[in-house]
Amino acid sequence: MRVVLSIGGSVLAPDLDPDRVAAYASVIETLVDEGCDVGVVAGGGKVAREYIGAGRELGANEVQLDQLGIGATRLNARLLIAALGQAANLSPAEEYDAAGEALRRGDVAVMGGVAPGQSTDAVAAAFAESVDADLLVYATSANGVYDADPNRDDSATQYAELSPEELVEIIVPMSRGAGASAPVDLLAAKLIQRGGIRTVVLDGTEPDRVGDAVLRGEHTGTDVVPEESDRPTYWTQVE
Repeated sequence: MRVVLSIGGSVLAPDLDPDRVAAYASVIETLVDEGCDVGVVAGGGKVAREYIGAGRELGANEVQLDQLGIGATRLNARLLIAALGQAANLSPAEEYDAAGEALRRGDVAVMGGVAPGQSTDAVAAAFAESVDADLLVYATSANGVYDADPNRDDSATQYAELSPEELVEIIVPMSRGAGASAPVDLLAAKLIQRGGIRTVVLDGTEPDRVGDAVLRGEHTGTDVVPEESDRPTYWTQVE
């Protein structure tokens, strides 16, 4: 099975904790040992926000701010590469072709941001589409997709399963304006819809949850299931 993991910076390295990065590397190594081809897109998290905030105060324009964020995602990607050792590509892939080549070599293909104006949410969806991934997993600080921001609204209801079309409909109003609360951004949702990519959005604060979702389909987040989508064979073997 070919899987792309989008690991938010807020769950991979919230406080630059080496043990947490090592725990994610261990999960990824387990997936590889189980026969998965694994691609990973690292988010920027707190480090990216701090650099972007400082850059904004210094008068940087939006492209420059995006470039600061991309740099932060690649720093987090390098941390993960260091933890993975020889199992991963030597440095973060900066283009989809390079990431795809790493997968074909049998490496864990790790990358961060790619271009200004494109979040790592969208990078992960585009990467998954480009390599015909069987599964795309978003490991975030929120446990799936809700009808409102659960951090602000105690009555927010989680969606257990959505179609890609429904995901886009839900994300559109959430994506408007500063401080958007969408668990994945609109471009990512549209790429998931276009590519018909089976997707899971889950709480990734505990790395083992990602392994459970990939290998057994076990999670408490949200499944995004395209029409006529097949379940990964790993999931059917355990039933």
